[in-house]
Amino acid sequence: MSQRDLRRVAALAYNGLGTFELGIVSEIFGLPRPELEPNWYRFQVCALEPGPLRATGGLMVEAHGGLAELGKAGTIVIPGWKGPQETPPKELIQRLCRAYSRGARLVSICSGVFVLAATGLLDGKRATTHWRYVDALKARYPQIHVEPDVLYVDEGRIMTSAGSAAGIDLCLHIVRRDFGAEIANHVARRLVVPPHREGGQAQFIVKPIPADESNGLAELLQWMQSHLHQVVRVDNLAERAGMSPRNFARRFKQETGTTPHRWLTHQRTLAAQRLLEKGGRSIDRIAESVGLQTAATFRHHFRRSLGTTPTAYRRAFSSKG
Repeated sequence: MSQRDLRRVAALAYNGLGTFELGIVSEIFGLPRPELEPNWYRFQVCALEPGPLRATGGLMVEAHGGLAELGKAGTIVIPGWKGPQETPPKELIQRLCRAYSRGARLVSICSGVFVLAATGLLDGKRATTHWRYVDALKARYPQIHVEPDVLYVDEGRIMTSAGSAAGIDLCLHIVRRDFGAEIANHVARRLVVPPHREGGQAQFIVKPIPADESNGLAELLQWMQSHLHQVVRVDNLAERAGMSPRNFARRFKQETGTTPHRWLTHQRTLAAQRLLEKGGRSIDRIAESVGLQTAATFRHHFRRSLGTTPTAYRRAFSSKG
């Protein structure tokens, strides 16, 4: 399926639809953005049942398309589902399987993973969902490798996200795959959200840090982002934060969901993406400027994070080659 075909997005609507989840998909893929790309996404909502459909908040939704329209989509999003125990209709399952077999991408937000799981296409693959549904997903579909702590999982043409707001992270990830980091960052700024949240949903399950314990690590995170080129140690960061190394590591994990090393590596990879898109710098210079030191280290982390090489990424997203 061509890149242009993949950018034809369809979202499933059904009785009991979550308006927030549908709103995420509509905002990111359905809002016209002529300032970005002439070949932006084409978006449609497809109804599972005859409308108007009941949605959360006392709203009614009436979609122009039905299930037959899923056959034209290159990316199909299931924005939540009626519940873990609600079996999806056979016709929906069949249409999703046919779409996948012809090369379409299947995407779920929150409990929407139960629809994708019912197709059998997730068997043997990794997936995630809201932490409240993790045990139910594991019990009902033991052949799926459920990852409970992540915000989303990308298995190529089948992608799943955690709780509702994690759908924003996954949709921005799709934009980043399709158009590059710079445009994804632009969309994130329009949404007034981070372009990528490092860490997983485990940070939202634990008790929040008491307000009187600290003002948080926001100032330190900003400093780290503006000094990516520097080699920093956890001891140095702990000292800057006014904590012991052990307490700092614990607090950092609580606030970001990951370790200082992984957080820095991810930020450096994002910075490298932007430099690759601009073109003009060698791989060695980019590696040095973002703090990854050598081209070999840069290539290792870039491939591990994005599944491609810096050279291939630049070729795909930079007009300067």
